[in-house]
Amino acid sequence: MSDASRADRDCWIGFDLGGTKMMAAVLDGDMKPLGKERKKTKGHEGVEIVLERIIKTIRDALADAEAAPSRLAGIGVGCPGPLDLERGVVIDAPNLGWKNVPLKEVLEKAFDCPAVIANDVDAGVFGEYHFGAGKNARCVIGVFPGTGIGGGCVYEGKILRGRNRTCMEIGHVQVVPYGPLCACGQRGCLETVAGRMAIAAESAKAAFRGDAPHLMETAGADLANIRSGALASSIKAGDKVIERIVREAAGRIGVAVASVIHLLAPDVVVLGGGLVEAMPDLFVGSVAKSANKHVMASYVDSFRVVPCALGDDSTMLGAAAWARDVVSAAPRK
Repeated sequence: MSDASRADRDCWIGFDLGGTKMMAAVLDGDMKPLGKERKKTKGHEGVEIVLERIIKTIRDALADAEAAPSRLAGIGVGCPGPLDLERGVVIDAPNLGWKNVPLKEVLEKAFDCPAVIANDVDAGVFGEYHFGAGKNARCVIGVFPGTGIGGGCVYEGKILRGRNRTCMEIGHVQVVPYGPLCACGQRGCLETVAGRMAIAAESAKAAFRGDAPHLMETAGADLANIRSGALASSIKAGDKVIERIVREAAGRIGVAVASVIHLLAPDVVVLGGGLVEAMPDLFVGSVAKSANKHVMASYVDSFRVVPCALGDDSTMLGAAAWARDVVSAAPRK
């Protein structure tokens, strides 16, 4: 792309490829939203089908923004799974059935503009740093408990990352030596005792024993039915044992957060994901209390623990802002 053609391009795409849906937002040069589009993902449909849907979602978002594709200055995508950040390759995305998909190359060919990829949680934390709960902080830590537990960090305006890979894998910090086996192959990772599946397993046992009558009535003891909303409803209905299980899980997250605080001294710790959205006060309060209990005295109350402010929009907004920063910093050809 020539310098002259670059000057005419004033729009950015932020794309969220995680979860059960894909979402695209169009933003102007000041990062003001102009339009958006979302579509469902449908599991393992084949790489070409999903790539075509991504391209169509972007085109539909541009149509919603009444912006021609020729105005695109860059595209940022928040992706799950291991990534090759420099080459823009999605190495493994189990929810899509992808392995070694050159997403950057595909998007650049389709839209004739630069594209960058980032871990979806990193992009979400970057979104919170620019537009949400961590706005203008020097250091923001993000922790997103769900089926797994994702983590991210923005330090002095940059996503903290390795040379060619993501970092801040807080879900795989060992908190229980020789503890439960994790999907990563290690034992005692935070995910095994504080992720949604771990909470659901303990809750199912309680329901089966008769200790959580509301949960048993509404969701039974089937792990597939014990999701964030069911847990929140159970607690609201008075299932005290479920509240205790959730608080203990959040407390373990607080222990891991305390270790990160000792390393990076963040201003803000942002909590997001389905569990936090369903039970914000319980989760935020429990994590904050536990983190303050486990840090050195000089770090107590030196940080804020807050819920994600942007909800589902955090990853696509962060991806757009990250693309703008990366592309703007790149040398012009």
